Amino acid sequence: MLTRRSVTTGASLVMVAGLLAIFLGALLFQPGLTYARDIKVGIIDCYSGPPAVYSKDALNGFKLALKEINKKGVLGKKITFTTRDTKFKVDLALSMAKQLVMREDVDVLAGIINSGAGLAVSEAVAKKEKVPLIVWIAKSERITGEKGHRYVFSTGENTAMAGKAGGVALSKRPYIKYWIAGDDYEYGHALAKAAWRNLKKLKPEVKLIGKSWWKPGEPDLIPYITSILAAKPDAVIFCTGGRSMTNIMKAIKATGMAKKVAIYIHTATDHAVLKPLGAEAPEGVMGTMDYHFYYPDTPENRAFVKAFRAAYGNPPGFPAFHGYITAKFIAKAFEKAGSLDKEKFIDAMEGLKISSPVGVIEMRACDHQAVLPMFFGITRKSPEYGFVISSDIVTLKGDEVMPTCEEIMQARKGK
Repeated sequence: MLTRRSVTTGASLVMVAGLLAIFLGALLFQPGLTYARDIKVGIIDCYSGPPAVYSKDALNGFKLALKEINKKGVLGKKITFTTRDTKFKVDLALSMAKQLVMREDVDVLAGIINSGAGLAVSEAVAKKEKVPLIVWIAKSERITGEKGHRYVFSTGENTAMAGKAGGVALSKRPYIKYWIAGDDYEYGHALAKAAWRNLKKLKPEVKLIGKSWWKPGEPDLIPYITSILAAKPDAVIFCTGGRSMTNIMKAIKATGMAKKVAIYIHTATDHAVLKPLGAEAPEGVMGTMDYHFYYPDTPENRAFVKAFRAAYGNPPGFPAFHGYITAKFIAKAFEKAGSLDKEKFIDAMEGLKISSPVGVIEMRACDHQAVLPMFFGITRKSPEYGFVISSDIVTLKGDEVMPTCEEIMQARKGK
């Protein structure tokens, strides 16, 4: 039987509990004080099929950086992450990104190898929901160029940078007649346009005698090579992404194409491409890349490679480098922002500089594009390593391969 006293006592306890909850809540969320929730990064990338070799390498680089960062923490917290597999599909990437933002309440989105997915997530999720997106592999120049906005960043080189680097290097070669071939999707076409635009500007006498496009991931590319060789170009620019890079490199090796015509492929000199090919990796192919585990030979790069080998049993490729510096940018930006506020994070990212295995890297404020060096080389088997690497490397500084801020603004205005 309840008495008046027991009811009064119960009511008092409820009131005290309520007041205590309000007090603790107010204390927990006072400005300047830390609270329990970690910094959450949602990673959307392709972890199925051929592109997975790149995406997993990037994720490993990201995880390696987090091991270092979380020893100290950021704003008294750790950086955590969750991944979603896009299966290289744009619609799935959009669905996964929305899920991470709406259900997981992530502070930052990152990842993406597919340029079409990068553009879609940037516009429909990052911009619409005002959530920062850091693209680390997708290379379409439109991501931070023509379609760029406040909420999207890139820590990887893009097609404008790759095209300019390739154009500069090829303009110094004697080739006049060119053929362009590659994957029939956003990345392939963007890279082709950038490479030809820059080459034609630097060497007006070059001629484009033909083009070939195939479905990304098409298994047998030898018929295309046969057709190209029949046209007798001086050089071929292949614009292949993650789903076709292995196939075109195998086809070049099988047909001996590199002995018959000059070949340029962006990322052809990367270890993540060459190592899985083993004996099927062709020699004599020109390529550009923004990272090699053996170059530059600096204490910072050696330390990164040593730590990556110890953690994963193999040296890092360019995706690992991109994942690594992405984590560094995220940590330093939140430190600079002083809170988890997304707008303050973006303000902190603009113009931010970090130390990296290839030197100091800046996140350019005008377009949110990381300013990266580019390394042009030719595939050769190395007696030191016992496999094919990039040789005769020429370094192009970041500001040499970047479109100007004025060009970016004109592109965004549709000029």
